[in-house]
Amino acid sequence: MPESSKTIIEIDYGEDDTAKAIQKAITPDNLMVPDGMHIITMVQGSVLEIEVHTDRSIGSLVATLDDMLSCIQAAERAIEEAAN
Repeated sequence: MPESSKTIIEIDYGEDDTAKAIQKAITPDNLMVPDGMHIITMVQGSVLEIEVHTDRSIGSLVATLDDMLSCIQAAERAIEEAAN
């Protein structure tokens, strides 16, 4: 039987525009995911919520989360540099 996992990450940016900008920056990466994996991003106020659903291995989930968080970090740096 395949494994099934769901992970939810919430990041509060304190500003609606920042949360929306981060979501927009990471959305292209979410379009090309392996079979058996689905990523949903939502913005509620200043909170970016990321849901990752997978029928793949836990290792695949961890690798996907690592990649996603790296993309988020890069987007945060870009926004911070643009503000300075």
